Amino acid sequence: MLRRIFLPTILIVLAYGFWISPDFKEISAGVAIFLFGMLSLEEGFKAFSGGKLERLLHKSTDKTYKSIGFGVLSTTIMQSSSLVSVLTISFLSAGLIGLAQGIGIIFGANIGTTTGAWLVAGLGLKVKISAYAMPMLVFGVIFIFQKSKSLKGIGYILAGLGFLFLGIHYMKDGFEAFKNTIDLASFAVSGFKGLFIFTGIGIFATVVMQSSHATLVLIITALSVGQITYENALALAIGANVGTTITAIIGSMSANIEGKRLAGAHLIFNFVTGLIAIVFIHHLVYTVDWISSHVGIADDDYTLKLAVFHTIFNFIGVIVMVPFIGKLVKFLEHALKAEPAKRGKSVAQAKYLNDSVLALPSTSMAAIIKESKNLYKNAFTIISRGLNLKKGNILSTMELDKVITIAYSDKPINIDEYYSRKIKGIYGEIIDFSTKAQSHMSPIYIEELYKIKLANRDIVEAVKDTKHLQKNLIKYTTNSNKHIKAEYNKIKIGLAELLRTINRIEKSKEEDVIILLLSKAKIHMKRYDIVANGTLDKLIRNQLISNEMATSLMNDSTYAYNISKNLIAMAEVLFIDRSGHLKNLNEEMHMNDEDIELILEKKDL
Repeated sequence: MLRRIFLPTILIVLAYGFWISPDFKEISAGVAIFLFGMLSLEEGFKAFSGGKLERLLHKSTDKTYKSIGFGVLSTTIMQSSSLVSVLTISFLSAGLIGLAQGIGIIFGANIGTTTGAWLVAGLGLKVKISAYAMPMLVFGVIFIFQKSKSLKGIGYILAGLGFLFLGIHYMKDGFEAFKNTIDLASFAVSGFKGLFIFTGIGIFATVVMQSSHATLVLIITALSVGQITYENALALAIGANVGTTITAIIGSMSANIEGKRLAGAHLIFNFVTGLIAIVFIHHLVYTVDWISSHVGIADDDYTLKLAVFHTIFNFIGVIVMVPFIGKLVKFLEHALKAEPAKRGKSVAQAKYLNDSVLALPSTSMAAIIKESKNLYKNAFTIISRGLNLKKGNILSTMELDKVITIAYSDKPINIDEYYSRKIKGIYGEIIDFSTKAQSHMSPIYIEELYKIKLANRDIVEAVKDTKHLQKNLIKYTTNSNKHIKAEYNKIKIGLAELLRTINRIEKSKEEDVIILLLSKAKIHMKRYDIVANGTLDKLIRNQLISNEMATSLMNDSTYAYNISKNLIAMAEVLFIDRSGHLKNLNEEMHMNDEDIELILEKKDL
């Protein structure tokens, strides 16, 4: 309801402003051009995000000070704390970073946003930046029309900077002309009353423009021509800082619970920072005057003083809040809880797939990979239970001969029911989300995404083959014929060993170890070809098993082979670094089972 009223109200106010004052048009156009410049910058930086993003995030955010530094640097480059906040929610929703790391980035973004005030106050108002805007726009547009993704990215960045500079120029000229019509400074309100009123105006302006940076530029340009007082400008800056959290909150609406917690942390941080600034406003003003006098800022240079003020109170906020990051994480996890899984026959749902991760192709891909691994986790449970084995025993160091003697249950599980509850829904969501994500992906990403979709299909097929295998597995592992019983126990041992090997692949960080484990799994897969290796012929010739048993064993060996083939293919996609040369290395290795085991033993694996 509010959204329906909000937009028409803004349009009516703007139309009225255009009607009563042509100078108001110039100010509004300046704001619009500035905001369009920010959108162009976003597009430009997105063109350079991808590939090594996950590694970069892990290296840049593994410590609190690194997270803060990452937030400062990214916001300084992008000149938008709102964009950094939305992207951080995307990283968090995709599982690329943890909540504490995300909070650190948000803290850094608040410091980074102060650089915008310095650039505008120190350079934008001292130099005729519109002269630099035109060449940037010309070169930017030329690059945008090129086919190269990198050139397009550079083009959007240049055009974005050009529009930013042009917007600042129009805002400044508009306020100077507007002063001849209406002197806004005459509406100044002093004292704490004015402080609260103008803080509210700052919040409202930022909510409307969805950018604290745009609000700050508007405040600085108005202050530079005396349209607002220095005291009221400080209050507006505080309000802009609090108002920027709205963008993060809106961005978190489509995110998972972690994204919502990060938006909550952003709100708490900016609210606390704003409260500190209001309570200690006189102390901060005195500190600003003292610093300004020592760095050579003139007493009447209020725009630079505003930049100093904006920097100081954001630094204070970070200094105050950093020691409480751990407690803040615990509070948010307690206050914002994920919906508990319903007991009984609940249907599993995707954990990482939500619209917030669509902000970047790399976060979309990371979320799909994590969800695919989540699907395999469910499939692992179903396959192990279908084999009537305990998952914990498979993953332990227990001898496999002993693992198969400890049953999971006295009764066979209903694999169809498990499939419907734990596999089907998530698999469908992955396919649907992949279709949505690839619409904004490059051909390279789409090619990788296709392989991931095939890996998901392999998981599903492995579960279905387990269902076909289950009936005879139960029947013949308890059969009085020791020969058929031994063969089916070999199938169970082989599949249990494969699941254990894939678990080792998933946990390993060494590329050569992964290649060895995959090679071992492929060699072991050949054991299921009982026709080629002569096992079936020997059993029939010596009349050790009946014809019915032979038919069942041949069919079930095929199912076991297919399960192994599908799970190995899945592991090659989901659990290794897809640098492109693993497959070639694997094919070049002509080692037998004993050679592989010897190397793995030397590596203590």
